[in-house]
Amino acid sequence: MPVLAATTAALPAVVLSSLALAQPAAAAAPAAQPQRIPATLAAAIKAQAAQASGGVIPASSVAATLPAALRSVPSGYTVKPGDTISGIAARHGLGTNAVLKLNRLSATSIIYPGQRIKLTGAAPAAPAPRPAASAAAPSRTYTVKPGDTLSGIAARHGVGLSKVFSWNGLNANSIIYPGQKIKLGGTAAAAAPAKAAPAAPAKAASPGSYTIKAGDTLGGIAYRHKVSLSALLSANRLKATTIIYPGQKLAIPGGSAIQAASSPKQLVPSSFLGYTYPAAVVSSANKNKAILEASPVPTREQMKAIVADTARRMGVNPSLALAFAYQESGFNQRAVSPANAIGTMQVIPTSGEWASDLVGRKLNLLDPYDNATAGVAIIRALVSTSKTVDLAIAGYYQGQYSVSKHGMYADTKQYVASVKALMKQF
Repeated sequence: MPVLAATTAALPAVVLSSLALAQPAAAAAPAAQPQRIPATLAAAIKAQAAQASGGVIPASSVAATLPAALRSVPSGYTVKPGDTISGIAARHGLGTNAVLKLNRLSATSIIYPGQRIKLTGAAPAAPAPRPAASAAAPSRTYTVKPGDTLSGIAARHGVGLSKVFSWNGLNANSIIYPGQKIKLGGTAAAAAPAKAAPAAPAKAASPGSYTIKAGDTLGGIAYRHKVSLSALLSANRLKATTIIYPGQKLAIPGGSAIQAASSPKQLVPSSFLGYTYPAAVVSSANKNKAILEASPVPTREQMKAIVADTARRMGVNPSLALAFAYQESGFNQRAVSPANAIGTMQVIPTSGEWASDLVGRKLNLLDPYDNATAGVAIIRALVSTSKTVDLAIAGYYQGQYSVSKHGMYADTKQYVASVKALMKQF
């Protein structure tokens, strides 16, 4: 494995190629001003800083689950030990409800190893049969152990999952914890919803803070306090997958607890390889990084498959696209550089706009599939407009215009050599 050169994760030089190739179209517009092409890295950084207000992608535009638009879904799947319907659905980019409906299952259905689950096909016309309600079970409790799930507890004790929810005032999003007592019989916990927001705890929780109770979820807390989940996660330095527990205090954005809290740590450094980036660019990078940290992303292996599949669909050599993705981020969709280069392909927002024009639709660089599409679109444009593959590779790193005017810099030559070596491995 060759030593990796500094990449666009550190240097936002891709903007040079986007500006250079976009210039003729911009100049052709009747009333458009000639677009200024930065000739040096410093000029490119200043140009980006001037429009940094557009560098933050709204958290609301990030999908809550990963789409399956670019991945072929098999017709079926054989259940393995530890599988759940929601896990199977997420792995194939499908909705849990869709998979349940397709297989005539309900949220309380038990699946078993070896069972065949349909993933594609027409949904049955008749509604999925609901299991018959069992007679009221005698009141008893179970103490949660590490690794337990509500569906597993319900199955082991022969009761419906919906009943367990009802008896304990829980729902499918509730988080349970070791030592928690779960009712396995008795009357429904009718008063449970009222427990979620009692009037008394004014002493325990000051304005702007909230003390977590059994059954709470981060999404539910955010909804009740009329704040976005991403804002709640950012204010408390949490991720969407963080486990919360009863008694834990959360700061609610906009309250006094936020004012008293120390400022959140910087997720992205302001300098790299001796170069300090403008504050506006680094600020945008940190905001985008925080959104990605709180969002679901594919594993590195899954991201590798997405890049390869995208390249094949767009007519680009998959080995070349994979070499770029590994060189830039190591297939890490959560990677964000001080230059605000985002995701697996390390594309800055201005280059993302250019890539959107190339493919004819708006691309969201925080979305793993769109990020791959943006990077591959830029690679395809560079390959088609460069005399050699080496020059195309150099253009992704240094910028096509800069390469044509100044030739390859020493670090660019290292970058090209590294990408070409990686191509042989893929």
